[in-house]
Amino acid sequence: MTPLATFSAVHATLSDLLRVHVPQATLLASLGDEVLRVRADAPAESVGPDLVPPDEWFDRGEMTWLTRDGSLLGLLWTEDGEVPAAAVQVLTMLLAAARMDGTNRETEVLVTQLPVATAWLTTDLNFRRVSRPFLEMFGLPESQVVGQTAQQVFAGRAAFLEVLAQAGAGRSVRLPDEQVRRGGAVVWVRGEARPYYGGAVAGVMLTLQDVTGEYGRAARVSALLDTETPAALLSDSGEVLQASHGLLELLPAASPVVTGAPLWAWPCFANVPSDTVRDLVRLAATGGAARAEVELQGGGTLTLSVRRTSEEGLLVAQGEAGSRDGRAPLGVMTQVLALSEDATILVDHLGRAQLVSERASALLGVEAARLVGLSVSRVLGELGVRLFTPEGEPMVMPNWKDVPLPLRREVLLALPDGTVRQMELRATGVGGEAGGARGSVLLTLRDLTALRRAQAKIRHDARHDSLTGLLNRTGLREALNAAGGAGSVVCLDIDGFGALNAALGRTACDRLLIQVAARLNDLANESRGQAARLADDSFAVTLPGVDAPGAVGRVRAALQQVPLRVGQRDVSVSVALGVVTLAAGVPGDAALGDAEVAMQHAKRQGRDQVSVFNPDLREQVARAFELEEALRGAVEGEQFTLLYQPAISLREGRPVSAEALLRWNHPTLGMLSPNRFLELASRSDLITSISEWVVQEAVLSRSAVRSALPERYGDWTVSVNLGLEELRRSAGLRRLLPLLSAEGAPDIEVAAGSLLDHSQETLGLLEQLRSLGARLSVDDFGDGASSLASLTRFPLSAVKLHPTLTARLPGDDKSLALVQGTIDLAHRLGLGVVAVGVETSEQLHMLRGLGCDAAQGYAITPPLGRTELLSWLRDH
Repeated sequence: MTPLATFSAVHATLSDLLRVHVPQATLLASLGDEVLRVRADAPAESVGPDLVPPDEWFDRGEMTWLTRDGSLLGLLWTEDGEVPAAAVQVLTMLLAAARMDGTNRETEVLVTQLPVATAWLTTDLNFRRVSRPFLEMFGLPESQVVGQTAQQVFAGRAAFLEVLAQAGAGRSVRLPDEQVRRGGAVVWVRGEARPYYGGAVAGVMLTLQDVTGEYGRAARVSALLDTETPAALLSDSGEVLQASHGLLELLPAASPVVTGAPLWAWPCFANVPSDTVRDLVRLAATGGAARAEVELQGGGTLTLSVRRTSEEGLLVAQGEAGSRDGRAPLGVMTQVLALSEDATILVDHLGRAQLVSERASALLGVEAARLVGLSVSRVLGELGVRLFTPEGEPMVMPNWKDVPLPLRREVLLALPDGTVRQMELRATGVGGEAGGARGSVLLTLRDLTALRRAQAKIRHDARHDSLTGLLNRTGLREALNAAGGAGSVVCLDIDGFGALNAALGRTACDRLLIQVAARLNDLANESRGQAARLADDSFAVTLPGVDAPGAVGRVRAALQQVPLRVGQRDVSVSVALGVVTLAAGVPGDAALGDAEVAMQHAKRQGRDQVSVFNPDLREQVARAFELEEALRGAVEGEQFTLLYQPAISLREGRPVSAEALLRWNHPTLGMLSPNRFLELASRSDLITSISEWVVQEAVLSRSAVRSALPERYGDWTVSVNLGLEELRRSAGLRRLLPLLSAEGAPDIEVAAGSLLDHSQETLGLLEQLRSLGARLSVDDFGDGASSLASLTRFPLSAVKLHPTLTARLPGDDKSLALVQGTIDLAHRLGLGVVAVGVETSEQLHMLRGLGCDAAQGYAITPPLGRTELLSWLRDH
């Protein structure tokens, strides 16, 4: 049974859930041994065994991780809009259940766990499984549904039965909106029925959605506009979508109804188009509160207000009648309160509630009728509603008849059900006598909870890393500056993370970083410290009360006690560690900088290194940085030069080739050997430019010798040292192809350690160089990491012995045996042998006797410049 067959019911359910919650999203889900792409409008399709998102998901849109207990179950991506939390929760639950039970579980059982109204029926339309929300929607117990036929459950519902019958015939059908009576309430339901195939079982999946809210909002809009008050529902660009009877009555006689035209173009206003009305609409569309006196065509004025509604893209315009005594009529005020998005209460001059909006009633959890006519402060106090300052200090409930107006402040509103909301409280005077008698007070409560949470999230995100949830650099600096006290700060950087990223992929490496972050966070929590992610693969952890050696030991133990895991494989990583001891009086951010300096120093020492900060390290790092900056101008400034170390044939006694040795003539530091700067260059693209220059210069030098001494050195060769990693990433190799094709490549010396990589890529690279005329040699053979297998796998011409082997001759018997054995082995494999670092005539004589093919070193000549080399060759 294939995974697609086994999990087909889950596929259908996933599509339904996407359609309900995030119809524009795409889901990558790990089910069984395959990863599937699921959309609301298309069948699920297999995309292979690995959960890897397309590159475009990283370039735009929003990607959400669906995880459970540290396992990545799926990736949800949408190009537009946010992903609701409910969608993440539902999809994660379904995928976790499917992974937990796998193929050993009837996937239809998952339906019972879904938090949406879902039913699973056989092809004969008998109910097999239903979710609890389905039962609640119809007010039925499970015993009256499961095992019953659709005709029994949906008796009298012809639309339901027709849709189910079509789905049973193999078609996906949408259900028209239907009313369902549940107890004394009416619920509007929208749904879809579709065929499913779950392993060996087929049937129908019915998914329903409660859309009562949509109908309720539509009814409220219609009710609001069914009034003699001039009012209209507008688009945010000002077009009239629906007008009240009162607004239509303002039109001049015989004027046509102009629904769809901008409000300011209606002929009921003077000076059409009315600039005042246009300005009101534009202000309201940007979120402002707009109100002004507008002249009418038939004479007089209308107080017109325009505001946004809670529905996206809709505005409400309303004309307000005047009042002789300066107080707003209760009929108009009722309309205002009904249209307001805020919780509002109108309080008279004695502090008694006159009007209470629906939002205020719902917020306070009390029927409006219980408040009207009573003292607002006293009733709220008796109900258990309490006020606090934003800092949490209790506040006395104000006596609204005496409160200074206008009032505006932020408060915490503690409600009887135990919830606390952050609110903006405003008190505004309404009406009042000309002589100064106080009128009514309009209390407005605007819920700021979502806004304050969003602001808190912004503050959180500004101080935390989005991938791992740890502090970022800014957050760690603040924490260090606030903490003080003794302890240690450890910075770490994963060795070779770029290569890991290339090998495992971005998603896998993100999961690796999350695991590292989790371990560091646990370690920090044990010591009441902090963990942070500073950059891509750089982290920091503070350990209060722990000295530097102890901090290093704990970090290493946390990372090494259990291997990190990516998918089905364990991944071992090493890190460069920099540690600094927190000292009294030293700012925390300075300590973080010192730890990073120590980490950079450790990285320069090789893999899995530790460096404890001392002031000299900063100077060393600064010098290395200055050297790297100077290195960038070395090629353009013609500061590089090549020296040549000739090699002679021990059989013929004549020079046969030379090794090109790179030197940097630094403007202030003098002549620098490669060990001073090549490591710096290799950490950037500078190594590419340097390698190109060396190859070009070596080819030119070889041509110069052949041209100057054609009879004696017409076959003269020059070799250069190049790392395979440089060659792999060198775009310059392609740029040099015309030169190398015409002149022939120089001989290439490759370090023995780099041939430990037996990949096809390495073999192909060396074959390409050989096809261009290069003879390939293994450099430094016999010391450190060397592979005998590489001598047979790769297209090599010679072996160059490491200088340490030659240096022990002639007095060391073991070295003698080792050199003899290496020469014999190389000759049996058809390879030449070159001894390097020959310093004495005795060594030269012994190597000739051992059968070594060639030798180079100070016993022959020190390295020479190009001009000196030509002179030396003329004499030899």
